[in-house]
Amino acid sequence: MARVLLLFCVVFVTIYQSEQAHFLSREYINKINSVAKTWTAGINFHPNTHIDEIKGLLGSYSIGSKKIELVKSNDPVYSYTNEIPAEFDARERWQECKSIGTVRDQGKCGSCWALSTTSAFSDRLCIATDGEFNEILSAENLAFCCWTCGFGCNGGFPLQAWRYFKWRGVVTGGSYNTTEGCQPYRVAPCITDERGQNTCDGEEIEKNHKCEKKCYGNTEIDIKKDRRYTRDAYYLTPRAIQHDLMAYGPIEASFDVYSDFISYKYGVYHKTENATLLGGHSVKLIGWGEEEGTPYWLLMNSWNEQWGDNGLFKILRGNNECKIEEHATAGVPYLN
Repeated sequence: MARVLLLFCVVFVTIYQSEQAHFLSREYINKINSVAKTWTAGINFHPNTHIDEIKGLLGSYSIGSKKIELVKSNDPVYSYTNEIPAEFDARERWQECKSIGTVRDQGKCGSCWALSTTSAFSDRLCIATDGEFNEILSAENLAFCCWTCGFGCNGGFPLQAWRYFKWRGVVTGGSYNTTEGCQPYRVAPCITDERGQNTCDGEEIEKNHKCEKKCYGNTEIDIKKDRRYTRDAYYLTPRAIQHDLMAYGPIEASFDVYSDFISYKYGVYHKTENATLLGGHSVKLIGWGEEEGTPYWLLMNSWNEQWGDNGLFKILRGNNECKIEEHATAGVPYLN
């Protein structure tokens, strides 16, 4: 009986350890840095973080085969962007648009798909209006009111978000605990203090919120009049990504996240050999460039500024690294 109990304890401890995100350990990070040639890993999450907590941050789903009519490869406006520069940063190109450089925090919710698309749409609307619109569109409104987009904090489909913008529109809404816009984000951020303790440690994933039919941020806003729309929704071919970004502004990009990416700090990320697949993630693509001979895409994550390179990361460009060039989506703002 004692041996059986001992065996049970050993098995239980082994399972518990395997459920922890082992790839967050210092040993694993050191292994990454011993083989990664163009980027450096470091501590972004507490080593004891459960693997389900990490996977819970990943919520981008593909719809399956792309409908040919939704794939964009050309646009008359691209004729003005024939010359592709070696480097491009949307924050510098459109400095009047504060939303482009705003790093979001999705909190303990797999709403990356909602934050990336509303953030890119906010940027594009600012650009299209020459800075007249300079607000943030509501990830809260999209995540919990679009029934065809997905499952709120349990993930969603970025292209469906753009289609929702076209048919139903989306209202304004700033960050957590603010009254900015019609419907501010209501999921608390995950902040790490000086001792390495995170405000989301031990907390369950956020339950989906009720879809609100009125403005609760700035209550003087008329929710019907506050809705913003796109005129279309589309996937981008790899060759069209740069043209579309230069013409209209940042885009949404989904990619496969592997265990080593979680600990990215700086440099041009590429998957290391023994990294394991965790899930799909949605981010905002804002530019490109080259670092010490290595071409990269410049992207903005939604895990706040404490993660990675002040909330941003670079990933290898030109070879569809982690499928980053395969599922880019966007839409052009509709202006009355």
